Amino acid sequence: MSHDAPQGSAGPTKLVIRNIGLILSGALEKPILDADTIVAENGRITAIGRTKDIDTEGATTIIEANGTTVTPGLIDSHVHPVAGDWTPRQNQIGWIDSFLNGGVTTMISAGEVHMPGRPKDVVGLKAMAIFAQRAFDNLRPGGVKVHAGAPVIEHGMTEEDFKEMATAGVRWLGEVGLGSVKDGPTARKMVAWARKYGMNSTIHTGGPSIPGSGLIDADVVLEADTDIVGHINGGHTALPDGQIRCICEGCKRGLELVHNGNERAALYTLRIAREMGDLNRVILGTDAPAGSGVQPLGILRMVSLLSSLGDVPAEVAFCFATGNTARMRALDCGIIEVGRAADFVIMDKAQHSAGKNLLDSVQLGDLPGIGMTIIDGIVRTQRSRNTPPATKVPEIVGH
Repeated sequence: MSHDAPQGSAGPTKLVIRNIGLILSGALEKPILDADTIVAENGRITAIGRTKDIDTEGATTIIEANGTTVTPGLIDSHVHPVAGDWTPRQNQIGWIDSFLNGGVTTMISAGEVHMPGRPKDVVGLKAMAIFAQRAFDNLRPGGVKVHAGAPVIEHGMTEEDFKEMATAGVRWLGEVGLGSVKDGPTARKMVAWARKYGMNSTIHTGGPSIPGSGLIDADVVLEADTDIVGHINGGHTALPDGQIRCICEGCKRGLELVHNGNERAALYTLRIAREMGDLNRVILGTDAPAGSGVQPLGILRMVSLLSSLGDVPAEVAFCFATGNTARMRALDCGIIEVGRAADFVIMDKAQHSAGKNLLDSVQLGDLPGIGMTIIDGIVRTQRSRNTPPATKVPEIVGH
């Protein structure tokens, strides 16, 4: 079941998820919650605790979790959307809905760079950013929240251009380095203008990925001072280890690890972040669609990779894909706590996994099976068409 969803539903809603076996909060400071029930009203979490202590009366939807695990909806910090649920990069339709079946409920654009004939003049790039922001604000494929409208900065832009875009609702900068601005001083000036008007920024890190992009090394990354060090493990080609360490130690910005990057470099970055006590800086993306394709399970695969080969507890690895990103990107989702958006994934260990439970299976390198996704308190999908089948699945028992 999947819907091209409106922003909300037709009236007051109250969602109750009961008999939950495990709740992963998404917050590093307390990744596992001692609770078995979640209540959400009108798309917001209103209660978390034990069934006996919570008011569950008047529910419009009741989900029997059957002992499965509930996590925040996964966040992909690095995608390249174009228009609707289509990507010309792979000439594929329905890629966003496929990501929803991989547990992704929120996406952040790193630039609509695959738009055929992408304008590179200042007037055109501003118009395209505002168009993309408006288009994905009006259309949520499958219900997924796509935060789009991420202009790629070009020479000739002024402070007034950033003010104009921010006033129009543009919140993000596309990857610095994918346009003509590839030098540290110019990038730093424009990133500062963007930050002044409330725009969150990221930078291309590593070797060139598409024609027109170029090498962005540690010196440029550190001088540009974007909020996120985009694909520090390369998209696709990573910097030398010494430069990766230099970036990790030289700033306190977000360290984004992507599926379409160098896996060894991702594990190396994770090790440095752990040594520094900075796991809160680690966030995840796919960098899809890309030349290597579309990966509906890319975020889950990164969680499994970092947990199984990076020696990180699975409940911590899930924070990289949820709460860490929400905090770095100033989003109202990603953490299961009262007041936040009611975006959830209900999952269990895959059938016949060697793991004793969900966390153990992920730590062993297996992907979980997704039984349901929920966005703004509304069920968007039931058993995933893309993950392995879950051992236990939730069910809607009252609606």
